[in-house]
Amino acid sequence: MATACCDGHRKARQAAHSEVTITGLYNVLEKLRSGEPLSAKEKTLNELGLVGVLRSLHDELDATVLQAYGWSDLSLPADTDALLLRLVALNSQRASEEAAGTVRCLRPAFQCAAGQAQQASMEGMDAEAGDAVEDSTADTPAVAPAAIAAKPWPTGLPEQIKAVADALADAGTGLTLEALATRFSSRGRWRERLPTILDALVALGRVRTQGDGYWVNAG
Repeated sequence: MATACCDGHRKARQAAHSEVTITGLYNVLEKLRSGEPLSAKEKTLNELGLVGVLRSLHDELDATVLQAYGWSDLSLPADTDALLLRLVALNSQRASEEAAGTVRCLRPAFQCAAGQAQQASMEGMDAEAGDAVEDSTADTPAVAPAAIAAKPWPTGLPEQIKAVADALADAGTGLTLEALATRFSSRGRWRERLPTILDALVALGRVRTQGDGYWVNAG
């Protein structure tokens, strides 16, 4: 619900004022959180975008996620490092449980033998389709990839972790820390958090490292 409220608020402010942008909203939000003074242009954007409301919605979203995990004793962003450590520990605990035969899954049908066989069949069909596409495009000249538009750096930790994982998945190849940072656009010192988030994603099995300082989606 909180996520939908954040999205609805952003869209409503953009619809009401053409000069309001997502990047602008989150640049102002980051300055408000850090206590940095706003420029005249940013003060106007703060008023038009009702950034104070957006901040409250994100705070509510963070609190809801922490409550869902049973970690209401934490407060973001002050306890970000503690949260990452708990996520890594929780991942290890779940891995141990699954190794012992206890699987915590909202869709248990996908854990049964029939579900696995169906998945294997689907993967086989995907492989055949992929071979057909490869054969049909063997003589097609390669097309240069389009430039990747930078996205605003999220304010909440769960959204930050998801954004980094999605960026690596969308890349389809390994990225250096510098290349990954170019996928996002924001002010402040958010780049300093990337290594910690990447380490957490590696521990969670979502990301793996490659040689020469590259990170790649492990899916």
